[in-house]
Amino acid sequence: MQLFHRYKIEFRLETNTFAISNLFQNPTIIHHAQVIQQAINTIHTLDNSPWSPLHLVLARASFAQERIYLDEQIRFSFNKTMINNMYVIPLLYQISSMNDHVSITRLHHAFASVITKHNILRTTLYVDTNGTITQHFLDTNIIPGDHMKLYGLTVVNIHNDDRHYMYEIIEKILNQADLFDLSKGHVINCHILRREQSNQSFTQNNNDLLNKDDLILFTIHHAMFDGASTSIFIRDLSLAYQSNGPLPVEDNSLQYIDYSVHEHIIDMSLSQEFWLLELKGYNLTHQLSLPADRQRSSTDQQRSGLASSAQITFDSETCASFLNYASSHHLTLFQLGLSVFYVFLFKLTHGQTDLCISSINANRYRSELVNMIGMFVSTLPFRVELDPHWSFDEVVEYVQEKCLSILEHSHYPLQHILGDNRLNQSNVSFLEIIYDFISVSKDVEHLCLNDVNLEQVSLEQLVKMSKFDFSLTFEHTPLSDNKKLSCNFVYSHDLFEKSTISQIVQRFQYMFEQLFETKSSNTPMISMNSSINKLALILPDEAEEMELVVFQRLENIVNDGMIVCTLIYCFIKVVVS
Repeated sequence: MQLFHRYKIEFRLETNTFAISNLFQNPTIIHHAQVIQQAINTIHTLDNSPWSPLHLVLARASFAQERIYLDEQIRFSFNKTMINNMYVIPLLYQISSMNDHVSITRLHHAFASVITKHNILRTTLYVDTNGTITQHFLDTNIIPGDHMKLYGLTVVNIHNDDRHYMYEIIEKILNQADLFDLSKGHVINCHILRREQSNQSFTQNNNDLLNKDDLILFTIHHAMFDGASTSIFIRDLSLAYQSNGPLPVEDNSLQYIDYSVHEHIIDMSLSQEFWLLELKGYNLTHQLSLPADRQRSSTDQQRSGLASSAQITFDSETCASFLNYASSHHLTLFQLGLSVFYVFLFKLTHGQTDLCISSINANRYRSELVNMIGMFVSTLPFRVELDPHWSFDEVVEYVQEKCLSILEHSHYPLQHILGDNRLNQSNVSFLEIIYDFISVSKDVEHLCLNDVNLEQVSLEQLVKMSKFDFSLTFEHTPLSDNKKLSCNFVYSHDLFEKSTISQIVQRFQYMFEQLFETKSSNTPMISMNSSINKLALILPDEAEEMELVVFQRLENIVNDGMIVCTLIYCFIKVVVS
């Protein structure tokens, strides 16, 4: 996927002339060069004019913004939800060296400079008098003078070195009722978490400096920001801090509001036909038979938003086996992980073959969108109809073709898919289970402020929020010295107990190890040519317990039989005598 997007940027290619399926059908570099040349030649015969800036300050919200705005209002209203900010994206960084220092004043200027450059970070979102969800970005020349308050930069002094105390403070920040105000364009904040200096009183000079173990927390509303925006934000913040001046802004640069307008006038009739055919015959309100502890009421579709997580970190051999399989079969890691998840759901639901879940797509389908901060991500249904007799190799091939066909139509909005099927977002079963695969970028793991290196801090230990009932996310760190593969299950407290998920996670790991066995593993490996029916979810200790129960029952049957025979013998003896 990264190579596909790199080619599109470097050679200015568009989806209608250059598709990712071309790369999988032609896996060598020489073939890639030929495919790219053909796409370039095709461009000259097609109308591929770039999107132009429209110099607007007000327009209809994008499809992605509309989806998030409505979902937050409908599924996560405050009368049941215990969490205020379901759509917050937190980014936490920590100074790691004793000799490094960061100026708060300079950081604030850099932060303001990034907001000035990217209009989307000072954009309001509201419903106008016609009932249309509208975005309106604020002109920097007429913004009120209290920049510190507007940009949400706050300093919190931490008087306790205990890490749990720090996480409690972060949780409180993330759950602040006034963290965001979309109607006023308050969509991003910078929070300084400074540890108390034990051995000195601050002077005017060093009071401005952050030191080792101090933290910087950014909170951004998801309606204005997505995962791919992170590296752009970090890059521009670093540049602004280093220059200690405003970032260059091109007057004719395309802004997110321009994208929203262009998006609404795209002809999507072919994609509409694709999605109607893709979901034909599927009962979109039918729930998969997951082993939940509670069922959601058909009349009450609101969520508490509370969730927990369980993680598996695979050893290096298992990781290598997984990566080698993907490489040898010309698969993306996303496709292979999704195939594993489908097979697991097939086994977990006792053989359901018509499976539909959700996954997300970056949806930056044009070169103009690659370096833009904003919310582009599309949430889409991924439906498969498995054959129980297929081998895992056959499942993988089928899932790969499915992913490639969906990718060509990933820009079609979820609300259109639901509307075409006369459904709404609150009662669709595929939106309850979601899958994703994340390759962690080095650009996101580190924030560099004028040669001061800040490392990203995981927020896994915080109380989880979940917009879905059940999710699986693989995470791969390809650029680190110790390449790591892990997967994270997040589950809603509305439906699942911790003990149930613990068992589900154990079953998943056991099945995963059957597929990607290593020399040091004691798990019996299944042939990739064998039927997926042969994969086992019954854990070894459960199998032993079942064998023991069966043996005891047989023993009881034998004993009972001997007693019966003795009684019959005695009865016959009495009768004869």
